[in-house]
Amino acid sequence: MALRHSTRVNWLIATGHFLAHFYVLCLPPLFIAWQAAFHVSFAELGLALALMSATTAVLQTPVGFLVDRHGARAFLVGGVVLMSAGIAAMGFATSYWQIVLFAVLSGAGNSVIHPADYAILSGSVEKERIGRAFALHTFAGNVGFSAAPPTMALLMVTVGWRTSVIAVGLIGVLAAGAILAQSGILKGQARKPAHAEAAVSGRKLLVSAPMLLFFGFYALGAMAGSGVQAWLITVLHRVHGVGLADASSALTGFTVGATVGVLLGGYFVDNFSGRLLSFTVVVSVASALLLLLVNALGMPVVLVIGTTFAAGLALGCTRTPRDMMLREAVPPGEMGKVFGFVSAGLPLGSALTPVPFGFLIDRGHPELILVLAAALLVLSLVCVAAARGAARRGAPAVAPAE
Repeated sequence: MALRHSTRVNWLIATGHFLAHFYVLCLPPLFIAWQAAFHVSFAELGLALALMSATTAVLQTPVGFLVDRHGARAFLVGGVVLMSAGIAAMGFATSYWQIVLFAVLSGAGNSVIHPADYAILSGSVEKERIGRAFALHTFAGNVGFSAAPPTMALLMVTVGWRTSVIAVGLIGVLAAGAILAQSGILKGQARKPAHAEAAVSGRKLLVSAPMLLFFGFYALGAMAGSGVQAWLITVLHRVHGVGLADASSALTGFTVGATVGVLLGGYFVDNFSGRLLSFTVVVSVASALLLLLVNALGMPVVLVIGTTFAAGLALGCTRTPRDMMLREAVPPGEMGKVFGFVSAGLPLGSALTPVPFGFLIDRGHPELILVLAAALLVLSLVCVAAARGAARRGAPAVAPAE
C-alpha cells in the first residue's frame, strides 16, 4: 500500500515538472510562425522566452517563503493552472506584446514548481524511496525538454500554431485538475519546531554559508552542462572536423546519457545514502575527464558518440545526490524557500556560459570550450564539499534535517 501511495505521489509531481519544462521549450518552434504573424525580430521573440525564464527565476524564492508558510498543495495546483493557461492564451494573441504578457504569466506559474515539488516529495515519500522520487522528478523535467520541440513541430504542421499552443495549454489545465482531485495524498513537509528561539530566520538562512555554497554548486554545474549543450557540435566540427550530423549525434548521446544518469543517481541515493559526496566527486571527475578525452583525441565517430554519452551519464548521476545533499542541509519547515532559492542557480548558470563560450570560438579558440566545462565541474565540487562541511558545523544554526 505504501508503494502504491509513493507511486501516485511521484507521478503527480512528475507530471507538473514535465509540463514546466515542456512549456519552456515549446516556444522556440513557434518563432518562425510568430515572426510572420506579428512582424517582429528574432531578438524580440527571444526576449519573450528570456522574460519567461527570468520571471520563474526571480519568483522562485518568494514563492518558496509562501509555500513554507501556507503549504504547498494549493500553490502547486495554482501554479500548474497559471503556467498552462498562459501558454493556451498565446493561441488567442493578436499582437506581440500579448505574447510577452502571457509568457510572463506562464513563467510566474512555473516559479511554483520547484519549491512546491520538493516540499511535497519530502513530506509525502518514505525515506527509503526519496532518492528515486527525486530522480523521477528530475527525469520527468528532462523528458519534458526533449519532448517539446518535436511535439510542437508535429502539431504545427497538422493543425497550425494557434491550435497547437491552445491544445498543449489545455492539457496542462486538465493535468492540474487531476492533481487537485488527488491532492489529498500530497502531504506537506515537516513543520518548523514551535520552540524556535535559536532558529534562523528565512532570509538569514538563504545567505548562510551552506546555502550560498550550494547555490554555487548548482550554478557551476549548470554552467558546465549549458556550455557543452550549446557548443559541443561546433567544437567537434571545428577542432576535429566531425561532420555536423555526427556531431549532432554526439550531442544527442550526451543529453540522453544525462537523462539516464538521473535514474542511476536516484538508485544510488536510496542504497548508499552515506556516500553522497564521494559518489558525486567520482562521477563529476569522470565526466570532466571524458570531456577532456573528447577534446584531446581525434577518435572515430562511434567512439566520440560513446564517450559523450558516458560523459553525460556521469554528469546526470550527480543530479539526485545533489538534491539530496541540499535536502539534508535544510532545517524542518524551510524546504520551499531553500529549494526555490538554490535551484534558481540552474537557469542563472545556464544563461551565463553560452555567450562567453561563443566569444572564445569567435576568437579562434574552440579547443578551450570543453576544457573550461571540465574546470567548472571540478570547481563545483569545491563548492559542494565546502557546503557539506559548513552545514555539518551548523553555520549558522543549520544542521542536517535527518
